[in-house]
Amino acid sequence: MGQVNVSINGRQYRMACDDGQEEHLTRLAEDLDRRIARLRDDFGQIGDMRLTIMAALTIADELSEQVLKLRRTEEECGSLRNARTNAVAHARATESAIVNAFNSAAERIEGLARTLDSRATAERARD
Repeated sequence: MGQVNVSINGRQYRMACDDGQEEHLTRLAEDLDRRIARLRDDFGQIGDMRLTIMAALTIADELSEQVLKLRRTEEECGSLRNARTNAVAHARATESAIVNAFNSAAERIEGLARTLDSRATAERARD
């Protein structure tokens, strides 16, 4: 288990974390400290607890916005997957229709070729 000393709002805290997460925890603590400092600059010295709660609410608000954005993105991805599935089905149906049209045209051409060949054979036989 890793341990990190962090400074938040002028106070030192010894925090435990998973091994390898020390740098990440340090960055999180620095971010929280900057937020509290910004709130102190904006609102003055209104009490450590209030500043910490305001910073926490700001973070919670940002997290909430990101969760909503993620949900919208997931819904959009689902819609895009459905559209892709429909497009693939449409492409397959179109491909099948084209193949059928080519086969039908080939059969007609072969029929015409047989008809022309039999007429040519009949004309040669008359000559």
